[in-house]
Amino acid sequence: MPRSGRLVLVVGPSGAGKDTVLREARRRLGHAPDIVFPRRVITRPPDPAEDHEPVSDDEFQRRAFALSWSAHGLSYGIPASIVGDLDAGRIVVVNVSRAIVADARRRFPCFVVAVTAAPAILAARLAVRRRETAAEIGARLARAAAPVEADAVVANETTPEAAGAAFLGILLRCRDLPCLP
Repeated sequence: MPRSGRLVLVVGPSGAGKDTVLREARRRLGHAPDIVFPRRVITRPPDPAEDHEPVSDDEFQRRAFALSWSAHGLSYGIPASIVGDLDAGRIVVVNVSRAIVADARRRFPCFVVAVTAAPAILAARLAVRRRETAAEIGARLARAAAPVEADAVVANETTPEAAGAAFLGILLRCRDLPCLP
């Protein structure tokens, strides 16, 4: 059955501010029943900088996901409930790994938004998190240089408000895109 909604995949390197941009866009949007922001499920403890549902490895294995992947020793999942939202014609906005974009495009009507920032900004943001060593940050920055096939780009290099407004503009334009088969 063709889905009438659209899955907006938000991708970008660590430190680009994907969660910040999503949070700001959601705040600006207010209540819009046709646009939903499901929480990712991650096998990581709670983190105030990242809106996710923390679960154990065992709990993760018991869940049903529309999309899932592993990265940096963690498991990530997008709840299977998004399929109902897509079937109902909603725009579903999720922060995902670039590695699953091709699979998601095969399975769902997608629009990919890359959130970017200059390497120096990424490095500074990653250092503030204090989750990784300098070598691990260097490896993340090297991966950040890999190209991603995106339908739109948001440069998050000034304020969260500016990036959130740019992203919200993209989301609102997604309402007008034709449905995909």
